[in-house]
Amino acid sequence: MEKSEQHTSLSTRFRNETNVLFRIGIPVVIGNLLQISMSVVDTLMAGNLSAKDLAAVAVGGSLFTPIIMLGGGILMGLSPIVAQHFGRRDLHLIGKSTRQALWLSLMLSIPAIFLVRNTEVVLSFMDVDPEIIPLTLGYMDAISWGIPFLFFYMALRNFNEGISVTKPAMYIGFIGLLFNITGNYTLMFGHFGFPRLGAVGTGYASSIVMLVMFIGLFLYTSQKKAYKRFALFQNVRLPEWKYISELLRIGTPIGVSMTMEVTMFAVVGLIMGSLGTFAVAAHQIALNFASVTFMLAFGLSAAITVRVGQVYGRSGIKAARFSGFSGIAVSVTFMAFTALMMYLLPNQIVSLYTSDENLREIAVTLIYMAAIFQISDGLQVSGSGALRGLKDTKVPMIVNLIAYWIIGLPLGYYFGITLEWGPQGLWIGLIAGLSVAAVLHNLRFYTLTNKLNGN
Repeated sequence: MEKSEQHTSLSTRFRNETNVLFRIGIPVVIGNLLQISMSVVDTLMAGNLSAKDLAAVAVGGSLFTPIIMLGGGILMGLSPIVAQHFGRRDLHLIGKSTRQALWLSLMLSIPAIFLVRNTEVVLSFMDVDPEIIPLTLGYMDAISWGIPFLFFYMALRNFNEGISVTKPAMYIGFIGLLFNITGNYTLMFGHFGFPRLGAVGTGYASSIVMLVMFIGLFLYTSQKKAYKRFALFQNVRLPEWKYISELLRIGTPIGVSMTMEVTMFAVVGLIMGSLGTFAVAAHQIALNFASVTFMLAFGLSAAITVRVGQVYGRSGIKAARFSGFSGIAVSVTFMAFTALMMYLLPNQIVSLYTSDENLREIAVTLIYMAAIFQISDGLQVSGSGALRGLKDTKVPMIVNLIAYWIIGLPLGYYFGITLEWGPQGLWIGLIAGLSVAAVLHNLRFYTLTNKLNGN
């Protein structure tokens, strides 16, 4: 009888955890997909202008993304801080930490703008076609105006996520997509009396979108009556190192980890270039589809961070451990379904991108390989999300360094280039890196929660 009651209790708790996870995580997933859609819109609309404009947007985006990923990752440190304060009901500390995150956003935007506006040396080093360098630099200058607003938006989004409020950012993301389409149409193609700016217009449109999204979330956050208890925009003070140092201590490893993962895939793409056009195109097809499915796990990982942080602050490590492993189980279940879809329908997936038979053959093979790392990807991102909820970010950063740059990339190069296995060999490295990260992140969460529980 006791076992039956315990089983019922555990199953009920798991069902409750799943419901909360979906309530927090699904809007984050949709918001992330909307942001990806903006990039897709930029690419499609630039492609309708000219090959030069498309190339400028593609090259500019590849340089812009790691810089923003680093800054945005640092600001993600606010989410577990707010979540734990919320769980402990330290409401006044939530306001203080959020205000300091806004100061940090301003600080981070200064070097980010400088880097974005001074990429000419990198473009020359990358041996980019001289014809598109001026257009790329124009795009970078234009998009740099939006960086402060993007970082302010990210800080407010992480505050809202930390208290489990995720729908506003989703709705604002939809508004941002509409502004993105309208802005591109107006500035890229020169409508409504504006000059035809091409790729540079894409950059300005993106900056406008960043401003609009910040204004939208600021208005929501500042006007919501329930938020008055946090005193977010009252008693505004100059930067306080005590709070900023905590944000940097927790957030910097997150930013570095995310940047390492993004750059690993970017480097694999560059190496793929030495294997020919079909290899690059097939890699892009498989990676693009895998990136969309990854958004499911990435959105859920943000929810896991919030849930673990709040439960740890409110009920202690034992309950937080249950929440973390419940979230990991849900994330992996989702990724198992996406893996099954890739395994059963590779030809149908590839046909969405191309009708070229030679390209389809390589791409289908890589889709099969993407199916293999779906579960690893789900495990690693949800495991690191659970660790973030406990403010444990330094060890996961070291794990990612080892998994991606010491194991994944060298293995991929060895199999793909040295042994001449081609694109499949490079993807073996990706699978190995993600699998090592998956095992070590979850092992870390297991051992850390045991330690904090006194075992």
